[in-house]
Amino acid sequence: MAQKTIVYFGPGSEGIPDLVERFAREHDLTLAVVGSREETNALLNRSFPAAVVLDASRGSEDVFEICRGLKADAFTATVPVVILTAEDEDPEASAEGLEAGADEVVAARGADRETWLRLALVLRRADRDVSVHPTTRLPGTVQIERDLAERIRAGEQFAICYADLDHFKEFNDRYGYNNGDKVILLLSRMLREIVRALAPTGFVGHIGGDDFIFIVPLRDLEACCDEIVNVFDELIPYQYNEEDRKVGYFLGKDRRGSIHRIPLMTLSIGVVTNQFQVFTHTAQVSELAAEMKAYAKTLPGTVYVVDRRGTSPVREAS
Repeated sequence: MAQKTIVYFGPGSEGIPDLVERFAREHDLTLAVVGSREETNALLNRSFPAAVVLDASRGSEDVFEICRGLKADAFTATVPVVILTAEDEDPEASAEGLEAGADEVVAARGADRETWLRLALVLRRADRDVSVHPTTRLPGTVQIERDLAERIRAGEQFAICYADLDHFKEFNDRYGYNNGDKVILLLSRMLREIVRALAPTGFVGHIGGDDFIFIVPLRDLEACCDEIVNVFDELIPYQYNEEDRKVGYFLGKDRRGSIHRIPLMTLSIGVVTNQFQVFTHTAQVSELAAEMKAYAKTLPGTVYVVDRRGTSPVREAS
């Protein structure tokens, strides 16, 4: 589903409000209507629409819960959510909607200029403030910095993991950019699903290219990284043709024109934690994570290495 889509869910509603239909039409947005909470979540897990409109005019409990769930998930938190209420002036419903994380709360029967402008501003703010990668739809550097800063402020013990593909450029050269994008998408989904399953409060972001960041509570670090290493090595060979997969490499040229063996892609993850050191700002963490990622890339195979100041300097897994 493209970003030019607006998703509407109205439990108990008797048809789509005229406000929503007119807004979608005048902003050249395709209107997608979903019929259940499960369908809403499933759709948002595989797409990135321009906005989600949740209609609470005939009951708000499910709507507020859906909104809270969307905003608690790093993958869907960047999608703008508008909640519709029954009355023009219902301060309690508006407060509850905003408390649930909605980007805007307006009356379902609102037709005045202010309502129209408030809806339009939701889309503008999303375009201005939200940085997401066009292929993976994962949050970008702005959201990565915000998540990290919040964990530092909260005093949480966390691990920031910088993941980077090895031999990705050579794969692109041999198989083309379309297949390269498929690998990036596969990795993004793998990271997201594993972190989501094993570290529900974790975060996954996409810096760009084949560079990803995921941030998890310290207690979940090893479980997440072990699973990512195992799943990656199991799935990545199937992105190659049978011949390359069978021998475990292909022949390619370096910049000087010399032919040499190019191994199958691996994943290098550099990890920094605040277990044995205190961070006061995000720049400290990101610099160390980049150093650990660079070190991980010097090691063979799919690995993760953890900066453990005060104990062993590195932990490796493959």
